[in-house]
Amino acid sequence: MASVRNYALIYVALVLLATGKFVFFHFDFFTYTMAVGGTLVLAAIKVGLIAGYFQHLKYEPRSVTYTMAVAAFMVVLLTLAAGYSIQ
Repeated sequence: MASVRNYALIYVALVLLATGKFVFFHFDFFTYTMAVGGTLVLAAIKVGLIAGYFQHLKYEPRSVTYTMAVAAFMVVLLTLAAGYSIQ
């Protein structure tokens, strides 16, 4: 089980990652494409931290983690298929 210190550090990391989105979109150094790409990378890192620690997937058997990864992949495929069918 993770300690309160670990949860606090993860919380600080999540706040810093959320601040990154603001930085990407509010400074003229980044183009729109770079900002969207950077935001997606930061979001993937945040999802990993939240799922791993706050939803305790880090301490589950690997089979549960693989099942969650397959489910997330299927959601992405469904989203892409829905976006393709709309066009």
